[in-house]
Amino acid sequence: MAKIEMKKPVIDEISANIKDAQSVVLVDYRGLTVEQDTKLRQQFREAGITYKVYKNTMMNFAFKGTDCECLSHYLEGPSAVAISTTDATAPARILCEFAKGADKLEIKGGIVEGTEYDAQGIAEIAKIPSREVLLGRLFGSMQSPITNFARVIKQIAEKDGEAPAEAAAAE
Repeated sequence: MAKIEMKKPVIDEISANIKDAQSVVLVDYRGLTVEQDTKLRQQFREAGITYKVYKNTMMNFAFKGTDCECLSHYLEGPSAVAISTTDATAPARILCEFAKGADKLEIKGGIVEGTEYDAQGIAEIAKIPSREVLLGRLFGSMQSPITNFARVIKQIAEKDGEAPAEAAAAE
């Protein structure tokens, strides 16, 4: 089998993973211990994120003609890619949180919803809460005025209900 035929399935796999991706983040994993790498992979699995180490040339071929093409200049040295199709900020959040305890992990850059970010940009993206947290905050802020309004109406109704009863008792 020719070398190019052996590489095609890997390129196709990368292309399939990034096709519907909301975010793609590249990292340099050199210096991580096996234990650290295992913990990182476990966190990615729990979040439903694809995390793999590919050869840079394979990623470069797969990135051509896609939104990820601008990431080609980050493909130097060992590279791993974290890809999320559901939560755009999850890979950045997990990597930045993990990098606090693993000094050797270096975020190179990435794409979030079609926009390229460098390492500092990815760190800023990591500060954005998850979709579920943002929805919870939104619903909480929407529920608060409604709850307060209902409480006021109930107090008015109770006050109006007690006043006639007290007036009748006084007569």
